[in-house]
Parts: sequence; structure tokens; C-alpha cells
Amino acid sequence: MAGEWPWPAPSDDGGAAHLVAGLALPSMRLASSADVGIDMSAIAGRAVLFVYPFTGTPGAPNPPGWDDIAGAHGSTPEAEGFRDLMPQFAVRGVKVFGMSGQTSADQQAFARRAGITYPLLSDAGFAFADALGLPRFETGGVSYLRRLTLLLRDGRIERCFYPVHPPDRHAAEVLATL
Repeated sequence: MAGEWPWPAPSDDGGAAHLVAGLALPSMRLASSADVGIDMSAIAGRAVLFVYPFTGTPGAPNPPGWDDIAGAHGSTPEAEGFRDLMPQFAVRGVKVFGMSGQTSADQQAFARRAGITYPLLSDAGFAFADALGLPRFETGGVSYLRRLTLLLRDGRIERCFYPVHPPDRHAAEVLATL
């Protein structure tokens, strides 16, 4: 099974069809793992915002049914892929951000564990997700954002990647489109 993603692949359910080129991001500050509020609509130049459902904590169980939810697994390998390719994004002048509905404290702990140097944004109240209509799923009575990536320029969408699969190779896919 080497080289194959062992969990179910997501299908395109149309949940991101409205995230089209030219759409402006909402203006709001999100807490970040860098301990500063970041407004993605105010980021000048090109940026990548990859949205992921959840990063686990060593020793803690995944949410209920996680193994059976298409597209749920892979947030850590996806984040590590962007981490590993940061120099290549940087030489192209592209900033990288990750975002989930987890708290900033959870993201700071994950960033330390995984050596993530770019900001992870917290949309714990789903205000940003609601403003953009980002797709979600639910398990165990908790909502999670579906995995997608926005390629941005000056606070506007250039391209949306949805669904994202496999997540461990997604950073290279995004880099290849630049």
C-alpha cells in the first residue's frame, strides 16, 4: 500500500463552487499561532490559505467515525508538506497560511510539535467560514471545515482547490500551479 492514501477520498459535492476567481475575502482578523491577528483580505500579493478540518493531539483519540469520513484524515501531512516546501513558496513571493476551526492554543501546540513556521489561523467561531460559505461536515456533534485551498492575490481568490486529495501531496500540487 506504499504510496497510496489509506483513507476514503472526498468527492466534489459542489460545496466550494461559489469560491470563484475574483471573489473578495471577508475583512476580519483571525487569531493566529503567531500570537497576532491576521486579516487575510489585507494580505498584499499572493498567498495560499489551506483550510483543514482538525489536527489531533498525540495520545488523544480522533473524533468519532474519523476513519470513515472522506477527506477527514491528512491535516498533519498536509501542513508538513507546506512546511517542507516553504522555501519554494517564499522565493516565488507567496505567503502561506493554514486555517481550521480549532482554537489558537491548539494550533500553537500543533505548530510547536510539527515545526510549522507559517501562521495557523483560528476560525473557532466559524465567522470567516460563514462569511465565505465554506463547506463543513459534522461528527460527534462537532462541526469541522472541509479541506480546501484558496490561492489568493491581494485578498481575492485566484483559484480554489476542492476537493483536496491526497493531502500529503497537496502542497506540491499548489506549488506546481504557481
